[in-house]
Order: sequence, then structure tokens, then C-alpha cells
Amino acid sequence: MDEAKDEVGHEARVSRSPSATLNTTSGRKVLPCLWSIGLFRGITRDIRARAPYYVSDWTDAWNYRVVPAIVLIFFANVLPGIAFSLDLIETTQQYGVSEVLLSSFMAAFIFSIFGAQPLCIAGVTGPITVLNKTIFDIIERQDNPPDYLQFVGWVYLWGAILHWITAALNWCNFLRYVTLFSCDTFGFYVSWVYLQYGVQVITRQFPAPSTSESTLDGAYVGIILALLMLVVSYLFRTLSQSGYFHRHVRRFCADYGMPIALVASSAMAYWGRFNSSNPTTLPVGKAFQPAGGRDWLVKFWQLEGKWVGIAFPFGFALWVLFFFDHNVSSLMAQGSQFPLRKPPGFHYDFFILGITTFIAGLLGIPAPNGLIPQAPIHTTSLLVMRSSGTSKRDIETPPPSRQEEKRPGRSKDLCSIRSRLSATHKPYLQEELEPDPTHARDGEGEARQHEIPVAVVEQRLSNLAQGALCLVLLSGPFLHVLNLIPRGVLAGLFWYMGADALEGNGITRKLLYFLRDKHLAPDDDPLRRVRKSRILLFVAVQLTAFGATMAVTQTIAAIGFPIIILLLVPTRTLIIPRLPFTAEELSVLDGPTASEFTMESVGGAR
Repeated sequence: MDEAKDEVGHEARVSRSPSATLNTTSGRKVLPCLWSIGLFRGITRDIRARAPYYVSDWTDAWNYRVVPAIVLIFFANVLPGIAFSLDLIETTQQYGVSEVLLSSFMAAFIFSIFGAQPLCIAGVTGPITVLNKTIFDIIERQDNPPDYLQFVGWVYLWGAILHWITAALNWCNFLRYVTLFSCDTFGFYVSWVYLQYGVQVITRQFPAPSTSESTLDGAYVGIILALLMLVVSYLFRTLSQSGYFHRHVRRFCADYGMPIALVASSAMAYWGRFNSSNPTTLPVGKAFQPAGGRDWLVKFWQLEGKWVGIAFPFGFALWVLFFFDHNVSSLMAQGSQFPLRKPPGFHYDFFILGITTFIAGLLGIPAPNGLIPQAPIHTTSLLVMRSSGTSKRDIETPPPSRQEEKRPGRSKDLCSIRSRLSATHKPYLQEELEPDPTHARDGEGEARQHEIPVAVVEQRLSNLAQGALCLVLLSGPFLHVLNLIPRGVLAGLFWYMGADALEGNGITRKLLYFLRDKHLAPDDDPLRRVRKSRILLFVAVQLTAFGATMAVTQTIAAIGFPIIILLLVPTRTLIIPRLPFTAEELSVLDGPTASEFTMESVGGAR
């Protein structure tokens, strides 16, 4: 029935178009034929669903929550992206800080202006740097290696073509099978990658016999700065969740604590004896200039024919990585814990990701994609909180935007949206997200009131603004400021973001419950309904997949680690149900990543 309605609506829209009279008879036959086989159906649905909200995506940005979101996500995006790329920069000598900044700006500009899911932050991730470095290690071992950037250009082109095919054939509907099992496992892997990179940043500051750029004193100062960054960031976060100070002060600590800790820790490097130790700082190049003085345009079409074919398997690995990484980032940025009211668009955004991947190959910059944990952090920073005493009506029916009020058929559509929001988000709104210490009482077992999320400032400005700041950093004066940031501070930032993501991960929570004294566990904890042996078995499968992924990335076979990540989905669908779990236990241990409202773009949750 839905497909029939789509076909009728499509034909009606075509017949009303001013250009419909210019269509030939054969043209009218071809388009319905393509529609009947589903070609471009997902992209078309995404555009139709999101287009009515495009104006409100900009007008809704007139909200204070956008300001701290810009500051937080800028620091959480650009600095880890640069730090992730340090190994790639130093190994290949083909990339520089300018390439990383330009990649972040390009992704932010395209997705904030043209994307259907502007809450998802795209940039340079650890997995793509691992993939690019592995490609370099493989081709440099050949007797007559090709030009690296030209080869990567073809890898990105093959990957982009696969992106476009995926979006056109509606393969993003595969996301309906992605549950918390896959997201928690991949998020657990990403968290440990952050912790690992923090350690690598520290160890590489120790002087090597062949170099004199770093000193032993500078390495020790780097460790101190990393610990300072980690501790101060956690201090701000703890204060934001404590009962001290006014609630506005606590909110300020939550919004700006991490950037303040980063600036303060960097300033410590230039105080007293710390300054004389000369800790290693970020490397920078010339303003708006690529590494090595090359041209920005990579002439990949000049690559020898045999290498064009060899690039395809690498492009396939890139497609697998981005299919899972970017879409899971989008799912987590629009998770069921967020009271969203604007529709998503996974098919259309994956088509856009193919465009950014192709542009990255042309310019010789790392290909951007969705970021974990930055994407959900961005949405969290845009939450509008209210006391748990907020009326039920205010929670279940967020105010419509001006664009919705002017839209034809608004009343009918709004009722549908409100009913979906009520059914989808009500269970979450009853949960305890963030304590309101002004109502807190001392004493075990006494009641506590909590703040709950009632809305998200869904807009495009914060993504665009943080990308624009990346472009500003490419100018000479700001590159000098960037050069002043010690690498030890970036290590601390890695540790903080990795530990913070690890703390909220589902695997960690299950392990902590397994170790907790059952007499101290809450009576209403759903895990009480699951046998501890089954909790351990479920987590053991996840940790096995995590260990396999981590182990592969440490070898020359790292090019295949996206395949292992993608296998998480069939593992959950085909293998987990055959293990000795009851249906009730699986419903407690696992669940959908996003609400039914969000999953409508991919045909609904499974």
C-alpha cells in the first residue's frame, strides 16, 4: 500500500510540474520503471521529508545552545583530527595540517548546507588515517610504486562510485538491522583507539637516536600536561553534575569546561621551567598551502592503468568502512535518547558522502566521514533541559517551528509528528539523564528530582560555524597559535574523550553491573531480569569482535578491518539468536539504536 501511494504521489507531482509537458512518451515510461524497481527511491523520500524543514533549520539556530555547541565541537573535532593525522603526516610526507583542516571545513560546509542530517559531524577520523597509512605501507613495498596521492585519488573515486550505487539502490535500508550490539562494540573500539592514540602521542615525544627535535625533559612535561588536561576536564564535568554553585554555573562548566581545560593546559607549557624544557608542539605548514609545495589538484587520471584496477579493492574497503562508520555516527547522533522532531535522511546523506569522498581525492586530503563520539556529543550539547516538573504537554508536544506553521496541511502533519514523538520518546523522558542538584537531598534512598531533555535545537549553523573556524585556522596568525599547542595536551584530550565515551558505553555498563554487589544494584534495573551468565556471554561476543578488530589494525592486514566491523551486523542477526538467550533477555541486553521516528528513512526498525 505504501509503495502504491508513493507511486501515485510521484506521478501526481510529475504531472503538475511545469516541465512535464516537455517529457517524451519514452521518458514517461522510463521514470516509472526506475521507480518501480526502487532506484533512487530512498534519496527521493529523504529529500521530500527534509525539504519542508530547510528554512527552519536556519531560523531555529537563534538559540543560545548553538554557541556552546560550536565551541565544544570545534575543539572536539579539529584537534583530534590533527592528532590522528600526525602519524600519517610524518610517515607519508604527503599530508599536512592544512589538508586536515581543509577536509574538516569541506565536510562541514557540504553537510551543513546540503545534507539532510546536519547534526552529524563529519571530519577526519582515526580509521581513515589507519586506512591511508596502510595503503602507503603496501604500495611503497612494490618495486615500482605509483604516485601515492594519484593512487589514493583512484581509491577515493572507486569508493565514491560505490557510495552513489549504495544510495541509488537503497542499500542504507540495511541499517534497520543495526542495533546497540553493533554500535556499542564499534563505539568501544573507537574509545580504545582514542586511548591508544593518546599513549602514542606521548611515547613519540621521547627523543629517538636519529632525531634531536625532542628532549627527555620535554617528554616528561608532555606527560604532566596530558594528565593536567585529563584531570581538569574531568573536574569541570564533575562540577557540572554536582550540587555546588548555581545551576547556570554548572551548565557553564558542562558547556565550556573542556575548551577551558585545553587552553589552561596549553598555557602551562609556557610557564616557568616547563617553558625551558621545550615540549613538542603541533607541526604546521604555510597558510593555505599543501604539504611539500605540490598543487592542490591531484591529477589522478595520469595513473598507470594497472594501478587503477589495483585501487578498486582498496576503494571497496573504504566503502565498507564509511558505510558502517558514517551511518552509525548518524544513528548515534539521532539516537532514541534525543527528542528529535525533524526527519532524517540516510540515503541522501550517503550520496553526499560520496561527493565529499570524490572531492577529497581530487584535492589530496583525507576523506571525511561521520565522527564518533563527536556526533552524539554535538547533539547532546544542543539539548534543551527542563526540570522533571515540566508539564506532560510541554514534553510530548514541542513547539512547532515557523516553517511548520506556514506549511500546507500543517495541522494533520503536526498531529502525526506529535503522536510519533509521544510514542517514541516518552519512555526516555522518564529516565534520569542529568541530576538537578538544586533539588538534591543528602541521605541514602531519598528522592531526587532530575532534569530531562524536552527538545534539541535542530539546526545547521553550529556545524557550519565549526567548519568555518577550521578554515580560519588555515590563515597565518592562527596557524601560529595552533603551533603553540603542546602535543601532550592533545594526548590528554584523547584520554578524556576516550574515557568519557568508554564510561557511557553499553559494554562498560554491563561489565560494571556484572561486578556490582547485587544488594546495591537498583531494584528496577532491567539487567536484574537477565542471568549473569547470559550477560557475560553477550559481552564476551562483543569483546571478541572488539579484540579481533583491534588486533587486525595493528598489522599490515589493517586494510581489512572494515570487513570485521561490518560483520557485527550479521553476527547479531544470525548468530546471537542461536545462542542460549531468551527473547526477554535479548530485549534487555540489546535494542534499537534510534527511535522508529528516525528509522523511517531506512524503512523502519526491524
